[in-house]
Amino acid sequence: MSAVVVPANRETSRRYARPYRPWVLRAANRTLGVLQGAGLGSPDLTVAGLLAEARRRAGLWSFGDDTLSDRLRLLVEAVVSEARLHPLGRWMFRENAVRTLVNRLRMEDDWARHPEIADVPLPRPVFVVGLQRTGTTVLHRMLASDPARRFLPSWEAVNIAPVPRRANGNGGNGGGNGNGKPDPRLGPARFAERALRYMAPDFFAIHPVEAEAPEEDVLLFEYAVWSTVPEAMMHVPSFSAWLARQDHREAYRFYARVLRYLQWQRPGGPWVLKTPHHMEHLDVLFEVFPDARVLQTHRDPTRVLASFCSMMSHSRGVFSDRVDPCAVGRHWFAKARRMIERSTAVRDAHRDGRFLDVHYGRLVADPLAELRRVYEFLGDPLTPTAEEAMRAWLRDNPQHKHGRHRYRLEDFGLDRDEVARLFADYRARFGIPDEA
Repeated sequence: MSAVVVPANRETSRRYARPYRPWVLRAANRTLGVLQGAGLGSPDLTVAGLLAEARRRAGLWSFGDDTLSDRLRLLVEAVVSEARLHPLGRWMFRENAVRTLVNRLRMEDDWARHPEIADVPLPRPVFVVGLQRTGTTVLHRMLASDPARRFLPSWEAVNIAPVPRRANGNGGNGGGNGNGKPDPRLGPARFAERALRYMAPDFFAIHPVEAEAPEEDVLLFEYAVWSTVPEAMMHVPSFSAWLARQDHREAYRFYARVLRYLQWQRPGGPWVLKTPHHMEHLDVLFEVFPDARVLQTHRDPTRVLASFCSMMSHSRGVFSDRVDPCAVGRHWFAKARRMIERSTAVRDAHRDGRFLDVHYGRLVADPLAELRRVYEFLGDPLTPTAEEAMRAWLRDNPQHKHGRHRYRLEDFGLDRDEVARLFADYRARFGIPDEA
């Protein structure tokens, strides 16, 4: 599962190895670096410190899972010893970890006070999967524009628990805001969107992260430290390797629990969800969601890998001044092969109409025609209201809306001919055209 590695080209890869940094962030990093070098201003990245801070902020104690701290310890050790975060990146990691822990505490508190959440049904969910950069986002966001479907907006993904209402002495959330005002979770999400635009403006040309837009449900696994999100943001190979070896049944049972919690807060139609993360765990996904339907997208892997490695390098550049694009290439090449191998094995075992293949080229050329085919597969009517919403989304989100994304396999130490050879069986099986 190793790629042919070509010598790193300093000129072509330097935009990844030397991440863009606005002057304000450069100044903040210098100041924090001096303070931390003097033993001041260093964030507490111990497991005990993270758990204690989350409990202090939430005013709650139970995480509902005695094993959570073990996984958190593995992640923290990898971050501290491997990720090479810049000073501000260490603070951002800490705040992100505390945020997820606070939300977990609040969710467990709601579950304890509202056991009826366990009875919330999750009928006929639809999962969009595929290698990264194969059109999953376009397909998902078009499906999510159908008002008859329930999707996961970014603001909800990053704060699964409603902000407690304390003014009347009742901390219950009871299914949302309930006062007709915008959900208070929108504010922090909009701030995070603006912050990312400032820190990494090129990232939006690759994958726009917008507060109210549909987002990947891999973020929900974060609340139990079962997620591949850390390896997308940071160089944490030991945690990534450990996670790949685990049985993910517990992770998917927790994931279903979060979906019920969200559905209890904001009832809606059947879920439409998306993340490439599911590619490695489709067997477990079907155990937990037996009536699930899967839409798998396909595109030339030589284009996919180059685009996704670029995305991951930009993502890591938010947290670290030292990004090795060739290490990114090696990691995601191996992971992409594993995703194809595992998903293909599950498909061979489930020849019962659970999958529909969607090709990137056809989706881009005639998206509405592909959506009609999707709805026929799902056995659902594509209503005029839904179709008009999809047309509106297409008008509002033309390709390259946020700029043109440029990338090359060679920037990540990968050889095109070798990548093409090692994915040849996959391309032949699904009739994927060469985009060279």
